Amino acid sequence: MPAIYKVSYVVIGEEHPGAILNTDKEPRLDDLVRIGAREFRVVEVQELIPPHGEFHFLHASLKAP
Repeated sequence: MPAIYKVSYVVIGEEHPGAILNTDKEPRLDDLVRIGAREFRVVEVQELIPPHGEFHFLHASLKAP
């Protein structure tokens, strides 16, 4: 079964609320992520807890490009 990444996205340096999104691709440094109408660059990724089956729980910090 393919992995499902549940990612908590936090935008650094602005009042943007961020998001918690499911994706089938693990976020990596310098990836671009679209939240609503805005696009952000991934600057940090951390595993929150060990995977449970196909579910991976991650935190990603974002900045405007």
